[in-house]
Amino acid sequence: MNERRSSESGFPIKGVYTGADLPEDLDSRLGAPGEFPYTRGVYPTMYTSRPWTMRQYAGFGTATESNARYHQLLRAGTMGLSVAFDLPTQMGYDSDETIAHGEVGKVGVAIDSIEDMRLLFADIPLDKVSTSMTINAPGSVLLLLYQLVAEENGVPGSALNGTIQNDILKEYIARGTYIFPPKPSLRLVADTFAYCRKEVPKWNTISISGYHMAEAGATPAQEIAFTLANGVEYVRAALAAGLAVDDFAPRLSFFFVARTTLLEEVAKFRAARRIWARLMHDDFGAKDPKSMMLRFHTQTAGVQLTAQQPEVNLVRVAVQGLGAVLGGTQSLHTNSFDEAIALPTEKAARLALRTQQVLAYETDLTATVDPFAGSYVVEAMTAEIEAAALELMERVADHGSAVDAIEAGFQKREIEQSAYRIAQEIDSGERVVVGLNRFVVDEEEPYEPLRVDPTIEAGQAERLARLRSERDGAAVTRALADLRAAAEGSDNVLYPMKEALRARATVGEVCGTLREVWGLYRPTDRF
Repeated sequence: MNERRSSESGFPIKGVYTGADLPEDLDSRLGAPGEFPYTRGVYPTMYTSRPWTMRQYAGFGTATESNARYHQLLRAGTMGLSVAFDLPTQMGYDSDETIAHGEVGKVGVAIDSIEDMRLLFADIPLDKVSTSMTINAPGSVLLLLYQLVAEENGVPGSALNGTIQNDILKEYIARGTYIFPPKPSLRLVADTFAYCRKEVPKWNTISISGYHMAEAGATPAQEIAFTLANGVEYVRAALAAGLAVDDFAPRLSFFFVARTTLLEEVAKFRAARRIWARLMHDDFGAKDPKSMMLRFHTQTAGVQLTAQQPEVNLVRVAVQGLGAVLGGTQSLHTNSFDEAIALPTEKAARLALRTQQVLAYETDLTATVDPFAGSYVVEAMTAEIEAAALELMERVADHGSAVDAIEAGFQKREIEQSAYRIAQEIDSGERVVVGLNRFVVDEEEPYEPLRVDPTIEAGQAERLARLRSERDGAAVTRALADLRAAAEGSDNVLYPMKEALRARATVGEVCGTLREVWGLYRPTDRF
């Protein structure tokens, strides 16, 4: 059995919990479902009226290949699409740029222009599906391409539903796919908030993400503390740009991981809702209840998947998905069992979706709201994680702001220390990983992974060359000049950006124009 007796966040787990472990003010900490402080969920009926949105994260190779996978997922019953982009797209480079060599279409789909976006969503009813795009530094660019394609198909911005991740601060902490320094990056986020309020009002303008910090080794307490601290920074940036809190806060959303440590994960989600509600109410004076609701998407923990005995990952993903549902997620992506080896095959992606469907339609999870409310262990853990997260948020604030703490390396160091501790526990066998350091087999069954066609890069380069020869070059030049002028001044950059993309400027050209004005961020930079 597992000998560990402490939580992922570091507090001891008792063998038995009783009523004495419950917070004295439990009733005020809980509230009713759909009521402040939203510990029990952001909606009164939660899954009793409809299940969570079932998303599957997909994107690889060309836009045409990814479009085929989306149609397969929609036929299988998925309720929302979640787009993975390749590394050059995430970094704002075109597929034919030297720096993109060897990475085109590898970890997601390559999107260079509006033509690729048309192919990506061909024959998909954009007024009926919800689309999440995992894109950060150039998030506004991809959103505008999506809006342009929708408009070409007669779907106005007012009918679009979805999310762009658009969370640049966690890139400086845990991922590294940033482009610009923090200050102009925060301006771009605030411009996106303002643009979407007017033009795409149902769109979630940011998905403030703890997932990638967790994948880098953050504990549950660190995950929500650093995520919510970043959320505070985005709120401040929007307020500084002249927006009223209740004009943008209802469209903020969050993105968390779900680990196999089910009880602590449920407690983590409940604690995060409570902390955010009080922050928005007490610190920012929000009046609209939607401004205080922490709505979040969850993805099961890719970092916990193993290449050894990969079928065991099916069990892990089911447990992780169960934790997300018991924790009250608004949407869920379940990883495919083969993702520790390669991009998921069609069968593996379908099995991952079926896992969610079993949870939603074969169990009694959707029969009642927040079934763990009042649980001795879960309520005690919720209070423990809340206290630990608040203490970490105070340490971030001691630096001045989340950005100041990022530039001091605080969050990164804390996460690296946790990651090192986890690695040591796995190496010593203290932390059991089935199939890796216990219950191993001598021989693994052969597995044929999905392989990305190496000719994709050349194909994308040919498409770009044809695009540049056929488009109105003078119109592109004028549109990019307008974008540059907005970036140099204080106008919202998304309006000229949209016109440049409409004129068939590429993602790389748009981001390159902003690079020339705002510069590139390097970890040693200060602003």
